[in-house]
Amino acid sequence: MIKAVIFDADGVLINGGMFSEYLAREHNLDIEKLTTFFTGSFRKALTGKADLKKILNPHLKTWGWKESVDEFMKYWFITGHEVDQNLITYIEDLRKKGIKCYLATNQEKYRIAYMLDHMGFSKIFDKVYASAHLGYRKPDMEFFAKVVEDLPEFEENEILFWDDTPENIKAANKFGIYAELYTDFSDFKKKMQRYLKT
Repeated sequence: MIKAVIFDADGVLINGGMFSEYLAREHNLDIEKLTTFFTGSFRKALTGKADLKKILNPHLKTWGWKESVDEFMKYWFITGHEVDQNLITYIEDLRKKGIKCYLATNQEKYRIAYMLDHMGFSKIFDKVYASAHLGYRKPDMEFFAKVVEDLPEFEENEILFWDDTPENIKAANKFGIYAELYTDFSDFKKKMQRYLKT
């Protein structure tokens, strides 16, 4: 019987799409230049080894951004503020039934703070795990180890993890917890019925 469900943020709970693609489209930027940042120095911020404000500054002028780094981050975070209300309601129902719900996401410290304070995630979930705080990001085994170690009241076969990235699903399965690929809310509901019956 599943007693704890762990959710990813972007692509599961948040449906805003990739910010780099949005930024490139809205500001007529070369997506390859943006990708260099998001697959490069940004990854250090995701594990708490770099400060997003400091690593963003050198890029903003190249991207044609004329305002402050704080304004850019505000623009970024608001752009991604598209929460799936159906999923939120489902999570609320799970918690009413006594099933613990957690968020486990690759986020740097400023955006996870925004999620907690402005998107209400601190109230929606029993606890939130972010890569910036754990020091590791999915699909690293250490990420899952840190989360599961913090949930000693559950056996590994009582935990279900949802993510929209196949690589992360494979890693969670390899670690020893149940994991399902999230595609849409309808598919999620059908699969959840199976887990809740067992």
